[in-house]
Amino acid sequence: MNTLKIIKKEGYSIVQMNRGKVNAINYEMVQELRQVFRDIELDPQVKGAILTGQPHYFSAGLDLIELFEYNKKQIEDFFQVFGMLFIELMQITKPVISAITGHAPAGGCVLAVTSDNRIMADGEQYIIGLNEVAVNIQISQNLVDAYSFWIGEGLASRYILEGKLLNGEEALTAGLVDELVPLDQVLDKAEAKMRNYMKADQEILVATKSKIRKHLLGKLDLNGKSSLKEAATLWWKPEIRAKMEAYVQSFSNKKKV
Repeated sequence: MNTLKIIKKEGYSIVQMNRGKVNAINYEMVQELRQVFRDIELDPQVKGAILTGQPHYFSAGLDLIELFEYNKKQIEDFFQVFGMLFIELMQITKPVISAITGHAPAGGCVLAVTSDNRIMADGEQYIIGLNEVAVNIQISQNLVDAYSFWIGEGLASRYILEGKLLNGEEALTAGLVDELVPLDQVLDKAEAKMRNYMKADQEILVATKSKIRKHLLGKLDLNGKSSLKEAATLWWKPEIRAKMEAYVQSFSNKKKV
């Protein structure tokens, strides 16, 4: 694995995103996440998983600098596999916890909302949320429904249209995260929660998760091709392309400073 670090514990696995300082999501990371979680789902010795990042960053979202250079087929392929990763994480039967070690905007939040629990590093500087509108990326209906599942339709509607990013306290109040703890305790708290899950009868636990998610999964477009095609098409809209180029250039300039 080039973008992930897998740590195997007794009964569960820790999947640590490990791609540079900010864990920006590219095609390779998406495919590696898909493979790892498929393996976790199929391995009877693994009862659950913790998805985490590195200090200060869970994931900063999509690697727009790399994606900006993709051609049309590469962009279509990327949105296709990213959409499938989201669906596969939503469908995994075993408990998954996100140990959010810092920032988790946009794509980072997309990964986090698929989990059963989210434990986030405390600190005003850390943000989480779906700011796709603000960065000119078309959000999918699947993601709208999943976000609404956790924070309610009214709040999700307002926050998504605003492209609002929440600090930890706001996310906790909204129900987007379950607990705020100091950064150096995030993974420990997630592991304690997972060990608690391990005490339950696993057949009952899996069946209960299935019941909890039944109505949400019933809403999801498990193919999702129409919304993914829409996102890939809008990616090339000249006005959006120009804004994205300016964003990429400004971000690249900051990295040089």
